[in-house]
Amino acid sequence: MFLLLAPVGAAVAYIGPGAGISVLGSLLSILATIVVAIGAIIFWPVRKFMKRRKARCESPPGAEAATTGDDGTRVDVKRDGSQG
Repeated sequence: MFLLLAPVGAAVAYIGPGAGISVLGSLLSILATIVVAIGAIIFWPVRKFMKRRKARCESPPGAEAATTGDDGTRVDVKRDGSQG
């Protein structure tokens, strides 16, 4: 019984470099996925703002912009906010 509780010496085992490279590659891919996901969440509102800003700059003043209503029908809205 006491022999099982006796301290054991260091195990002589060899893990090749392939296993370490696999673990390292997996960890790097998980980290990259997390960084890309967080970046997409952070930059989504910025991209949406830039699209709206670009659309406003490209349309001439007083031009009509076509949007869709809540029921999916097309509604023409002028720049001043009135529907036409």
